[in-house]
Amino acid sequence: MENQTLSNGVTIPMMGFGTYLIDKADVKDMMQTALDAGYRHFDFAEIYGNQAEIGDVLSQTDVAREDLFLTSKVWNTDQGYESTLKAFDKAINDLQVDYLDLYLIHWPNEDNFQLSLDTWKALETLYKQKKVRAIGVSNFSEDQLKQVFDMAEIKPMVNQIERHPYKTQAELGAFDTANGIVNEGYSPIGHGHLILEDPVIVELADKYGKTPAQVVLRWQIDTDFVVFPKSSKPARIKENIDIFDFKLDADDIKKINALDQDKHLNYD
Repeated sequence: MENQTLSNGVTIPMMGFGTYLIDKADVKDMMQTALDAGYRHFDFAEIYGNQAEIGDVLSQTDVAREDLFLTSKVWNTDQGYESTLKAFDKAINDLQVDYLDLYLIHWPNEDNFQLSLDTWKALETLYKQKKVRAIGVSNFSEDQLKQVFDMAEIKPMVNQIERHPYKTQAELGAFDTANGIVNEGYSPIGHGHLILEDPVIVELADKYGKTPAQVVLRWQIDTDFVVFPKSSKPARIKENIDIFDFKLDADDIKKINALDQDKHLNYD
């Protein structure tokens, strides 16, 4: 496993396991498959509706808590200072842990951005209380990040954004990096069917003797994005993490970068 180092010195595994849209009934099998395959970084959220079931798995695993990197996110309806603190307490109770490794604001509040700023103050409080090892945001633009910078005691350590070969996020990713923020990319293979059939990706898969998904995930890591693909198929879960025995050539990275269409496949 390769790692990134956050601005406060905490290390985060570059490859994680996403839990979005995993049915409650499937959580036990999928989480156990991921743990057995070697995943130690897991990405959760209150809105996913499966944190309690995930907590049951975590309470029974033989993997030591300090060997796991656990992320959750505060949802829009819980934004605000006091409500964020309550949402955090619910998250760690559901997950049956004493602390989180990373806590994020899931979305900037579209109607009242001041709520997001109040939420950030709550995250700073949790960080100072050592209930979280790192704090960050998700889906924040450059302008929104600047507003956080203006009022923050502690700058965001992570920005989790949609990122795949059809939306490479070059400008925002560079801004994050310049400000000491580690980039995380969700939908890292772009829901598969669109990107994995692209002729450039297929050609590179043949060149490296890997699957198209493995090439795209390797591109993410080679360009310094932390990723957490989600799959309900055991074979795919194992395949996704099997990308640490090769790296893409610089020219091949440029070929994938050139596929950018600034195309959102999720909510903008």
